[in-house]
Amino acid sequence: MYHSKIAGLGFYVPSNVVTNDDLSKIIDTNDEWIQERTGIQERRHIIRGEDTTTSMGVKAAEIAIERSGVAKEDIDFVVFATLSPDYYFPGPGVLVQRDLGLRTVGALDVRNQCSGFIYALSVADQYIKTGMYKNVLIIGSEVHSTGLDMTSRGRGVSVIFGDGAGAAVLSREEDLTKGILSTHLHSEGQHAEELIVKAPGMGDRWVTDILADNDPNDESYFPYMNGQFVFKNAVVRFSEVINEGLQANNLQVSDIDMLIPHQANLRISQFIQKKFGLTDDQVYNNIQKYGNTTAASIPIALTEAWEQGKIKSGDTVVLAAFGSGFTWGSAIIKW
Repeated sequence: MYHSKIAGLGFYVPSNVVTNDDLSKIIDTNDEWIQERTGIQERRHIIRGEDTTTSMGVKAAEIAIERSGVAKEDIDFVVFATLSPDYYFPGPGVLVQRDLGLRTVGALDVRNQCSGFIYALSVADQYIKTGMYKNVLIIGSEVHSTGLDMTSRGRGVSVIFGDGAGAAVLSREEDLTKGILSTHLHSEGQHAEELIVKAPGMGDRWVTDILADNDPNDESYFPYMNGQFVFKNAVVRFSEVINEGLQANNLQVSDIDMLIPHQANLRISQFIQKKFGLTDDQVYNNIQKYGNTTAASIPIALTEAWEQGKIKSGDTVVLAAFGSGFTWGSAIIKW
C-alpha cells in the first residue's frame, strides 16, 4: 500500500477580467449588492475563440507537470472534473490526453460539479494507493460564462460564476505519514433539483425539444439555484465532512494549518471559519477575484496558497467542497 502526494500544482485563468461594475452595465445589479451576498468583486470570463474548458485545463496541467518533475511519458492516467465540457461527448479527458501528447493512457471524466475536484482527487488517490498507477494528472476546469443568463432575469446566479482551471499531479509516496491521508465523499440526490441545469438532457428535455418549442422564455438550459436552501445545507455539510476527516486521522481543529474550501460564496467560507475558530492565516479564499469556478476553485486556490508560501512541508491541509447533486467531500493532506 502506498500514499499519494501532490507533486505539482498549476492554474490558469482567462485574461478577461469582468468586474461587478461591468456586470451592472448589462444586468440590473450593482457592486454593493453582489459583494454583500457573495463577497465577489470580479471574475474571469473567456474570450470566445481563445479559451475552452479543455484548453484551460491543458494550460494548467502543463504548469503542474513541469513543477512536478514528472515527464509527460510517465503520466499513467488522467482524471478531468468539469460540468462544462467542450462537447456533450466525448468528455475533455481524452482531449487533454491528445493535446498534451500523452501516451494512450486512460482518461476519466468526473461530473460532480463543485465537489468534482475532491472526487477526482479521491479516485486518483485510490489508483495510486493500490499500486495500479504511479503518476495521475487531475484537472478541474470550467467555462461558465457562455452558459449563463446574462440578463437581469438571471442575476441571482450569473454574477456568481467565473471561468478558470486548476491541475495537480499526484505521485506515489512510500512514506505513509505524508501525502493524502484520507478522502471522504457523500451525496444526497433528493435535493438534486435545487441546483441544476435541466436541459439539454435525455431524460426530459433534449435539444430537439428546445428547438421545436423555440420558446424565448425557456430557462431550462440556464442554471437554477435555490440559493438559501443551498447555503443552509452547505454550511452543515462542510462542517460535517471536515470533522469526519479530522476524526478519521485522530486530528484536532488545532492541527489544521490550512483549510482550502470550495469557493462557492465568501459568506459560507467565513461561516465555517468562525465555527471552527480558525484565523485568517488558516483559511485561503480567492473568490473575491475569480468568482465560483466550480470544479476549478479548489485547485486554483490550492495552487495560489502554495505559490504564496502559505503551505509548507509538514503542514496539515484540509480541502472541502459542497455543491450540486447534492454532493460533498473532504481530503486531509500532510504536505
